[in-house]
Amino acid sequence: MRGLIAATFTPMDSSCNIAFDRIGPMVDRLIAQNIAGFYVLGSTGEGLSLTAQERIDTAKQFVDAVAGRVPVIVQVGCESLRQAKELAAAAQAAGADAISAVTPVYFKPDSITTLVDSMAVIASGAPKLPFYYYHIPSITGVNLNPLDFLRLGGAKIDNLRGLKFTSPSIQDYQACVEFDPERFEIMWGVDEMLLSGLVAGGTAAVGSTYNFCSAIYHRLIAAYQRGDLDAARRHQSVAQAIVRTFIPYGPRASQKAMMEMIGIDCGPPRLPVTPMPTLAINQLRKELETIGFFDAIVH
Repeated sequence: MRGLIAATFTPMDSSCNIAFDRIGPMVDRLIAQNIAGFYVLGSTGEGLSLTAQERIDTAKQFVDAVAGRVPVIVQVGCESLRQAKELAAAAQAAGADAISAVTPVYFKPDSITTLVDSMAVIASGAPKLPFYYYHIPSITGVNLNPLDFLRLGGAKIDNLRGLKFTSPSIQDYQACVEFDPERFEIMWGVDEMLLSGLVAGGTAAVGSTYNFCSAIYHRLIAAYQRGDLDAARRHQSVAQAIVRTFIPYGPRASQKAMMEMIGIDCGPPRLPVTPMPTLAINQLRKELETIGFFDAIVH
């Protein structure tokens, strides 16, 4: 895969039930903005806050809405490896293009061998699909060496295709990119460091801010590709300013609020993520206006 892959939000109504009818219009709008793929039910999509049946139904809705126009990667990881394997099988049956999985976080794998064995269980549920391990140590607390995972996992997991790499450790990312590029694809996952990921050799990136800031990142990529690093840095700086503005309000709730600000109603987040009160949403909007957010995201 190449380009910007949107880590999609799961739209919900005011009672935090999944609003399936909003998935299609959101997908169409993002594809119209040159999004190259969808990563569903990850951190941004609150996958681990949904029931197994909700995850199966949501993945199917996204696959059907995309209708083969771009790839759909379904995140299936959860605390139960057996359930994750079942979710992987359901994603394959639904027509997903790939699966991905985060590690269990309560009983954490204590070694690379254990991590690989755990991911092998999940990947075996969808043997026809490429599998990407979701490396996000700031959330999982599992910071085992990702290069070692590729080395050992490559021998034990036949459908291992690579990583979703969400960590600022650019030296580890570059090592993974360079390890076996014919087999493995290492998708960059830190939006505010996209330029660093490109310099390290990345060609695909998965991120939540691509849902509403894709225009900025497309300009960044174009500048980088034509060798205009000054322009690329300026675009990255704009993206960083936006991230710095919404992060203090809570990344999940604030980004869902920002989606509504641009006309894509994703509803509130589901507990344990706390929805933003109206006063905070209004304040965030003012701060975004001050830094020129609404002008910067125009395609």
